[in-house]
Parts: sequence; C-alpha cells; structure tokens
Amino acid sequence: MAHDVHAERAALLALLKIRPGKSTWPELATEVAFLGSATCLLEERTSQSLLPDPEVVAALESAEADLVEWERMGLRLVTVMDPDYPRRLLDIRETPPFLFASGHLLSDDRGMSVVGSRHASPLGLSMAAAAAELLVEKGLTVIAGLAAGIDSAAHRAALAAGGRTVAFIGTGIRKSYPAENRALQREIEERGLVLSQFLPDAPPTKYNFPMRNATMSGYGHATIVVEAGETSGTRIQARLATQHGRPVILARAVAETTQWGAALAERRGVYVVAGTGELQSAIEQVLGEQEALRAALRDLAPSAA
Repeated sequence: MAHDVHAERAALLALLKIRPGKSTWPELATEVAFLGSATCLLEERTSQSLLPDPEVVAALESAEADLVEWERMGLRLVTVMDPDYPRRLLDIRETPPFLFASGHLLSDDRGMSVVGSRHASPLGLSMAAAAAELLVEKGLTVIAGLAAGIDSAAHRAALAAGGRTVAFIGTGIRKSYPAENRALQREIEERGLVLSQFLPDAPPTKYNFPMRNATMSGYGHATIVVEAGETSGTRIQARLATQHGRPVILARAVAETTQWGAALAERRGVYVVAGTGELQSAIEQVLGEQEALRAALRDLAPSAA
C-alpha cells in the first residue's frame, strides 16, 4: 500500500529533528531513500517500547505544523522519496533529505556547474559568460550558486542566451543572498530553477556554503572552475566533484597560481584548459565520454536481464 505523502514528509522531518543514534541528515536521507519510507525508518529507529515516545510525538507535531505553514506560504518541498527529486543527488554521500524548489524542477537535469571567485577579474567574468554560452549551445543547464562574481556572470549569460540555469542558494528559499541578486534570483525562478536544501528562513552561515557546493557538484555532470584564489570556497566544490566521480574542468591560471589547483590538476578526470577553445574541447570530451559510458551500460542491460 502506498504511504500517505503528508505523513511520510512529517516522518522525515521528525527524523531530522530527532536524529536517532546521532545520525547525520545525509545518512538519514540515504536510509530513507533506500527504504522508500520515512515512516518505516522512524518506527524502526525509535520504537523501543509499547508506549509512544514523547520526543517522537513532539517531533511529529512540530513537523506537521511546519508542513502546514510551508503549504500556506506556497512553498514547494521535494524529498528523497519523491519521483521528481533530482536523481543524481542520490549518488553522493552528502544527499540532502529535502529541497525547496522554486521554478521548473527536473529529476534528470543535464548540466554543468560554473563556479569561481566572488571577486572576479574582467577576464574571469568573460570566461564565465563564455562557459555558460557554450553549455547553452550544447543544450545543457548552467548550474551556479547565485553568488557575486563568477556565479552571477554565468547565470546572466545563460539567461541572455535563452538557456536554462539552476541556482543553488546557501540560504533558505525565502531569502536572497547577496541582496543585490534578489532580482536575478526572481528571474531564475521564472525562467529556470532555484533550489535550497535549508529551511525556508535559514540565514547565510559559513557552514551552509560548503554544503551547498557538495549538492551543486552532485546535481551536475561536471564542474567548471573559472577563476579562484588559494582560499576560495571554490576549491571545496572542485575537491568534492572528484570524490563524486564528476569531471572537473579547471582554468590553467588556477592550476598554476594555487597549491590546491596544482594538486587537483594531477588527478584523474581533471581537464586543465586555457581559453574558450580548449574549454569547448574539454566540454565536448566530457560529454563524449559520458555518452560512451551510457551506451556501454545500455549494451549490457539486455544480457543482464
């Protein structure tokens, strides 16, 4: 029998509030996705007596109130149990248990991240725009984090080229950060998609952005690092992308001017490029290799049946 969607969501939120066994949110998300039911996991992890656990009852009541309030606000919630949850996020260890979505959500969204410094140079901004335009030409979604600098340049270039862009934000879905990108966020909601893995009114914190970067990496097919310094948060997504088995296309300047970039350039699946010509070749190579892999998997499918 199919589980009630509302009850399942309440159970998921209750699990996240209680965190039985001190499980992390991604650990609980993975377990729920595997079982296909938060209700079953909640019962399995908390039912140790015949009497209702007051902590569980309180968590469920709080979850129910949250769901009612979010529905009243018109917010769209998608969880790991839903068919429209982005499927590639189920492949990573940082799987967010839920996302708030504003815009057109696709469960299988073919795209690449374009990331880099908030304090970008004119050359970096130009390369970000060029990367976005190349992706749009290939029919791919431009994924970025709605930050100032490289991210904003990529989003704007994708929209200007008539393409699709997805913004992963490091705040709740009801917030705009930085404030000067509020209008850009609204335009992306209307013409693409804005996603948040945080509670609706969550403020920006130093912990949110690395989590956001992990989700961005998992969502896309590859990460393009346009421009970044030694201490840039971009290095977090680049490192996570290699851990996720996602290719990284790295600007040669980053490889030559940062220690982390030099180390990353030596890793398998990392393409070092200079200029739009090499960038285009790297994008095409990544797409070609991924298509070859998909074709090989399709050929194996009949024999496995």
